[in-house]
Amino acid sequence: MRRVIIPGRNCWTVEEASDAGVLVDARAYYRELYRAAQKARRYIAITGWQFDSDVALLRGDDLGEARGEVRLLPMLDELCRANPELHVYVLAWDFSLLLAMEREWMQHLIFNWTTNERVRFRFDASSPLYGAHHQKLVVIDGQVAFTGGMDVCDCRWDDRDHPVRSPLRCDSGRDPHGPYHDVQSVLTGPVVDKLTELFEARWAHSGGGELKLPKVARDDVGFTPSIPAPPGPVAISRTFGKTLLPPQEAVQEVRALFLDAIDSAERFIYIENQYFSSRAIYQALVKRMREPGRGRLQVMLVLPQQPEALREQLAMGIAQVRLLRALERVAREMGHDFGVYCSAGRDAQSGADVYTYIHSKVMVVDDRFLTLGSANTTNRSLGLDSELNLSWEAEEDGDAVSRAIRRIRVSLMAEHAGLEGVESVRVLARADGDLVDWLDGMAAAGLYRLRPHPMQTVFDQSPLLKSLEPEELIIDPEDSVLDESLFEALHRAEDGLFSSGIRLLSRWLVGAGTERPHRAICPTNTEDGRSSG
Repeated sequence: MRRVIIPGRNCWTVEEASDAGVLVDARAYYRELYRAAQKARRYIAITGWQFDSDVALLRGDDLGEARGEVRLLPMLDELCRANPELHVYVLAWDFSLLLAMEREWMQHLIFNWTTNERVRFRFDASSPLYGAHHQKLVVIDGQVAFTGGMDVCDCRWDDRDHPVRSPLRCDSGRDPHGPYHDVQSVLTGPVVDKLTELFEARWAHSGGGELKLPKVARDDVGFTPSIPAPPGPVAISRTFGKTLLPPQEAVQEVRALFLDAIDSAERFIYIENQYFSSRAIYQALVKRMREPGRGRLQVMLVLPQQPEALREQLAMGIAQVRLLRALERVAREMGHDFGVYCSAGRDAQSGADVYTYIHSKVMVVDDRFLTLGSANTTNRSLGLDSELNLSWEAEEDGDAVSRAIRRIRVSLMAEHAGLEGVESVRVLARADGDLVDWLDGMAAAGLYRLRPHPMQTVFDQSPLLKSLEPEELIIDPEDSVLDESLFEALHRAEDGLFSSGIRLLSRWLVGAGTERPHRAICPTNTEDGRSSG
């Protein structure tokens, strides 16, 4: 059995988890985050792509356990006022102005000036040009950590039933949003120390200064996962794009992890993700399918029915459909099975399908390797944006880790398919050579939740839009558009009109802040294995 996880190649480090779990959909995550925050003694550290101050962490039946405020920022403020030793650190991406209409305005004032002084909020503008800080991480007292695909923001809450209509899926005076699926992990043990170190580096790199978060001895750490994850070794993999100011070398551990996992596959690959537009992942799948002497492979993808926003449909939707159609042709040619699906519920009033938006980032290979985190299967997640994934790998088929990974995969697939009962789950658990055919038949019948992915975009009938090449758009690059030669030219003419215009344009596009010195964003390992800043 070919090993996937290799420290120094496709992960930063492998650390022990005393306990671990998977939280499926935001109801489970927000509830566990609320419970953990209520127990915090010294600090709560949160970093993410987006936050909204008044997102309710408890809703519906869960409100029965509320101790006071359940909205994010009022709750954090209330906890600090009740505990004079508690500090809260919130680090958010200093987002592109292209997203301004989708974000809560004046957050710096809302978080810093309407709350206790020990609630500290920062925007992080240190990402590469056109890049984003996309990691999602919460660490509390050095004892428990959450990471995965979920931010605490509007239009994310849902539970695993994904009803077509739900009054609980309503935030900030908005109309209720549609069904939404995501996955988060929760961990305790030594692995939390490294995730704390990662947050400290992120905070310092953003210009917030040196931060040393204390580890608090506690005996009340616990959680209730949607699905247990295996304790023991957990790999931490990251993506950071190269930056020149502040200086930061590129880190592409997630890229290597995905490619190595695909190369290792002997029986099947299961992926659920928000997008599929990565050329590197496409090429790795083609290489594996064409490799002589390797067995028949089943590849199963669960994706949204289409990207949410017009800009994403243009930049990644066209590329996604092109890659999926090409993979389907290669699989057919080489005798492999390839299935692409989405999930939907039938609206009893209109009779129309209402699709669940897939925002999770999960890959399972042969029920012996699992990775989940913030990284999409896109170009930018493998090379430009900051990303954070955790991975588990079995020592041998059928061991405790392998069985735990299978339970997680089967539970997720059953949710997307809308399946219940032992017999249905048993079919999913086998993952034998007929699983894709079985899923295809179920999706085509439309009797449950699984649907065939249309593998088309709203632009297919438009000659003008269809002629656009994704490579010409800048929403999904793998590297920063600003290379070193251009940087040197601008630096030499720093006060020139052209360079000033470039700086202003780039800040308008990506929401970058003023440049200032920072510490390196990602801790690295010295030759003797010790961590350095």
